[in-house]
Amino acid sequence: MNNKIKCVYIATLSLLTLSIGAYAQTTVQSPYSKFGLGNLRSSVLPQQRGMGGIAAGVFRSSGINNINMQNPASYAGIYLTTLDIGMSGSSTELRTSNLSETSFNSSLSHVAMAFPVTQKSAVSIGILPYSELGYDFKNTTTIGTGTSAKTVDYLYNGEGGLSKAYIGYGIQFGDHFRVGANAEYLFGNLIQNRATEIAEVGAVNSADQVKNSIYGMNFSYGLQYDFRLGNKTSLVLGYSGSASSKLNSERSQYTTIYNKDSQGNAQSALDTLDFIANGKTNLKLPLMHNFGFTLQKENKWLIGADYRMGKWSQMTIDNVNQNLQNTYGVSVGGQFTPDITAINGYFKRVDYRLGLTYDKTYIQMNNEDIKQMAVTVGLGLPLSSYARSSFYKMNVSAEVGRRGKITNGLIQERYVTFHLGFMLNDKWFQRFKFD
Repeated sequence: MNNKIKCVYIATLSLLTLSIGAYAQTTVQSPYSKFGLGNLRSSVLPQQRGMGGIAAGVFRSSGINNINMQNPASYAGIYLTTLDIGMSGSSTELRTSNLSETSFNSSLSHVAMAFPVTQKSAVSIGILPYSELGYDFKNTTTIGTGTSAKTVDYLYNGEGGLSKAYIGYGIQFGDHFRVGANAEYLFGNLIQNRATEIAEVGAVNSADQVKNSIYGMNFSYGLQYDFRLGNKTSLVLGYSGSASSKLNSERSQYTTIYNKDSQGNAQSALDTLDFIANGKTNLKLPLMHNFGFTLQKENKWLIGADYRMGKWSQMTIDNVNQNLQNTYGVSVGGQFTPDITAINGYFKRVDYRLGLTYDKTYIQMNNEDIKQMAVTVGLGLPLSSYARSSFYKMNVSAEVGRRGKITNGLIQERYVTFHLGFMLNDKWFQRFKFD
């Protein structure tokens, strides 16, 4: 193994280690992440996010290899070792009818690698976020009347999320049909706190913390079929799904009472009223489906659409239904490359991407479904390489969207999310006659 490969391996392992720690931190500020497993993240990389997140029917979206873990059947088209590492950042504005607040969060978003096994099959491994939990808000009310009236603050905050490490395999049969599957290990902590504080020195306040440590195996799978339409044009139909799996959950709960000093600082706990440590339960994930297609002219343009749905009303923790709603969503998008073979004119070789996405989330508040929608744009920027067998590309994308609305006592989130990924294609694991 030459020095270049050794360096890449060391860098990849280091980033994998760092990513596990990064995913444990708060990477979102969203009151809606309080419900279920938090805000769900789709398993698509920046090059697909720029096209609205279409994935089920995406096989090869440009002249070089891309990793599409949302549909593992697509791995069969990977003929060069592919490494993709990226990060993301998001600016979120929370709005009510009379207030607004802005926050910014960023994190490592993914580390993924794929390499061919045979001419028609490949393996992919990686790690990326599955869900994000992060919120901090307060509700203030007055209890009592007259001289006995007291101001009470109800404080809510949470942090954490789930990560997904996966290994997958895809294979092609004949010239048109592909299948694939991922074995996924989900893990992470969901920590939620709530407190009741009375605005009075010496008052007895209470706090409650619930921590769920979740881990276990899940499985996803996919199919794709090509229709050759001639003149380098093809139609790809795709399907991907995720099994209804049971995960392990270890639940810890602490309920304490405490005082605050004259400066408003919490003092040491006076007493622990309730304590449950590592109570073992299980969590049942729902069955999910994703259908889609792409129509493309090789190395020129691509358009496609996805429809997805999830049976989140079936999600349970310790056999108790979590009162979530079934989800559905639609994505449409495309990509255009003016001239991938252009020698002069760098911007002729750039991939230009545009998309739209719409989802009904699993949250319902005040008898209204919480929905989100976004416009996406992206670029695939070729980078210089020093070998004929090596190809480099930087993929950037941005989503401008909103979740919820400000009427009916709800909160609206307006967000701008940026994604950045660096992709390498190269011939590895081959013995060369000359070096």
